[in-house]
Amino acid sequence: MTIPMVARKRSPDTPQSRHVTSWLGLAASPTLALMAWVSANDMQSMLCASAPGVLPIGGMAFMYFLMSFFHLSPWLKLVPVLSRERTQPPSQDQGD
Repeated sequence: MTIPMVARKRSPDTPQSRHVTSWLGLAASPTLALMAWVSANDMQSMLCASAPGVLPIGGMAFMYFLMSFFHLSPWLKLVPVLSRERTQPPSQDQGD
């Protein structure tokens, strides 16, 4: 016996949902970089580690480092926007 599934119609993207997703995109890279740092400085895993390899970090720390590198694109998109805001003079809406 099969039960038919009814698909719900998704609500259109709202400005609020886009705002939340942009913050989540910005949170990924620093979080992964922190996880790489914690994994690289984990002393318990050093007891069971094999001989040091070519790279100073290995295993999970290297994977987290690569993931933080690949998730840098939201930060790179944000840099021109921030520099533009910094160089533009403040607008004067009201006369003195």
